Amino acid sequence: MDIKLNEDERIDDLEFKNLKIIQNKNGFCFGIDAVLLSDFAKNIKNNAKVLDLGTGTGIISILLCGKTNLKEIIGVEVQKEVYEMAKKSIKLNNLENKFKIINENILNLEKIYEKNSFDAIVTNPPYKKENTGITNIDEKKLISRHEVLAKLEDYINISNKLLKDKGEFYMIHRPERLVDIIITLKKYKLEPKELRFVQPSYNKEPNLILIKAIKNAKPFLKIQKPLYIYDENKNYTDEILKIYQK
Repeated sequence: MDIKLNEDERIDDLEFKNLKIIQNKNGFCFGIDAVLLSDFAKNIKNNAKVLDLGTGTGIISILLCGKTNLKEIIGVEVQKEVYEMAKKSIKLNNLENKFKIINENILNLEKIYEKNSFDAIVTNPPYKKENTGITNIDEKKLISRHEVLAKLEDYINISNKLLKDKGEFYMIHRPERLVDIIITLKKYKLEPKELRFVQPSYNKEPNLILIKAIKNAKPFLKIQKPLYIYDENKNYTDEILKIYQK
C-alpha cells in the first residue's frame, strides 16, 4: 500500500490481528493506558456506533476495531498534524469502512452530531488540569496531557448529550481526579457502574483508573479487583500479557 510517511514518522506493529499504527518519533506516542482502555471497553455491543473523544493517533479506535464487532467508530482529534497521521493509519489498516476521523475540538460536536446518536463513547482525555504540574513546552504533548483546549467536564458534558439512553461511557484517568470524575459524571446523568484501579505492582499505589458509566442508569457501583502491571520480578503479569495477546 502506498502510504507516504513524513521524515519523523514510523510504523509500529501492534502485534494484534496484523494491526499497525503510524506514530511521530518525536511526538506523543501511545502508552499502556490506551491499550488498557481498549481492553476495558471490549464488551461494547455488536453493531454499536462509537465515538472516540480525543483519539490522538487513533490507537484506541484501531484496537477496538479488532477487539469488538462495532459497526462504526468516529475519532475526534483537534490537532491537525496528529489527525493527518491517524488518517494514514486508517488507510494502512484498511479500516476506511469502520473508522472515520474528524479534525475538530470536542466542544463543537453538538453542532455536528445529533443528540442521543451514539451507543458508546470512549475517551483517554488529558489527565492534568491546566497550569498544574510540569508544563511540557512541546505544544502537541501539552495538549495531549493538560486540559488546554477542553476540560474533564467538557468531555463528560458532550458525552451526556451525544449518548443514547443507557449508552455506555468508558474512560481512563488518574486516581487523584476520582472525586471530580464521579461528581461530574453524576451531574451529567452518567451513572458510574464499574471502577478498576490500575497499579504498577502489588506494593505500589494505583496510578490509573478505568471507569465505566451508563447514561440514565440506576446507582450501583461495582469495584473490580485491581489490575497489576508488573509482578514481583518486574515482568508483566499474566493479565497484562493476555491483554497484549502475548
